[in-house]
Amino acid sequence: MSRLVRCCQALCAAAALLLSACAHQPTAEVRGTGDLGIVIERATGSVQIVDHSRQTSLGRVEGLGDLSHAHATYSRDGRYAYVFGRDGGLTKVDLLARRIDRRVVQAGNSIGGSISQDGRLVVAQNYEPGGIKAFDAQTLELVSEVPAEYAPGQFSKVVGLADVSGNRFAYALFEAGEIWVTDFSTPAAPVTQRYPAGKQPYDGLVTPGGRYFMAGLFGEDGVSLLDLWQPGQGARRILGGYGRGEEKLPVYKMPHLRGWAVADGKAYLPAVGRHEVLVVDLTTWQEVGRIPVAGQPVFVMARPDGRQVWVNFAFPDNAQVQVIDTLDRRLLTTLSPGKAVLHMEFTPRGEHVWVSSRDDNRVTIYDTDTLQPLKVLPAQAPSGIFFTARAGRIGF
Repeated sequence: MSRLVRCCQALCAAAALLLSACAHQPTAEVRGTGDLGIVIERATGSVQIVDHSRQTSLGRVEGLGDLSHAHATYSRDGRYAYVFGRDGGLTKVDLLARRIDRRVVQAGNSIGGSISQDGRLVVAQNYEPGGIKAFDAQTLELVSEVPAEYAPGQFSKVVGLADVSGNRFAYALFEAGEIWVTDFSTPAAPVTQRYPAGKQPYDGLVTPGGRYFMAGLFGEDGVSLLDLWQPGQGARRILGGYGRGEEKLPVYKMPHLRGWAVADGKAYLPAVGRHEVLVVDLTTWQEVGRIPVAGQPVFVMARPDGRQVWVNFAFPDNAQVQVIDTLDRRLLTTLSPGKAVLHMEFTPRGEHVWVSSRDDNRVTIYDTDTLQPLKVLPAQAPSGIFFTARAGRIGF
């Protein structure tokens, strides 16, 4: 047998072995990611990957650690979810292959994070140690960090972190009473500006256009507002004293300001420790109304077209969801999705909303026009629901 023939036979055998090995390797599904998302299963450290067009679960990914307070953001192409766990874990989940792509434990206590405007950095906000850390979005290698040392030897919990334009991140420091804005234009050498904000800022958000960062104040009535187009003016206080002179109720669960609703030129805000939703004019930043609701609001979320606002509540009223018509600011209905409603997520154009009920182990999908349930999906103690449409939004 000639050397050429023997060489060809060897190459064919090697190719056959390679094809056989590939046949046994899991491969990513060839499909788009625009209608995918995840449901956090907080009790089991897992996430369900879901398809909101077909209203189905595609599979479960396990091994994400402590998800008792979890948040997620997405890569620009919507293929990867970055899940931030309470135990400091940062997990990159491949939605198409339905597996963990990378995972690091980057802190002792973390409550969320976000992704930079250019998609190159994933930034985690941490309670312990206080500060933020920036990671390479592809490899999850640490790039840089900003300790929240507001005075010599004193570190603060970081809350309300949001991505803003120019590869910057705005966030609040609870103990420091400050808002910081960190510029990662040079990722390895971030630059931070500090702004006094008020007593105990507990969460924050960026308005949809990305101009304003707002931090709710737990230690005093009011909200701290920073104009990111004109940060040199500093943070100013708005809505001061909206509960002054009235009996305050005990706060069972802090509102999540990331769920504040902005609709038709108005902001709908959860009133801390009150059974009300505040309505604020976004031009004057003055209160223009209050809507009585069933309990202490946690998430106040607007349908994408702004016509409705959906509200869930803290214990003991957390088996209810109320829907507000923003045209005349009236209550449309009260729904009962299940025990311990923790989160809601609208489909990108708002025809449906998914509602998690932790204690009934289910997610209920509602038609937002008829306000009728369409389908119930089983889930293990579900909490946050995050669709890939967030990949194209500021502050998410």
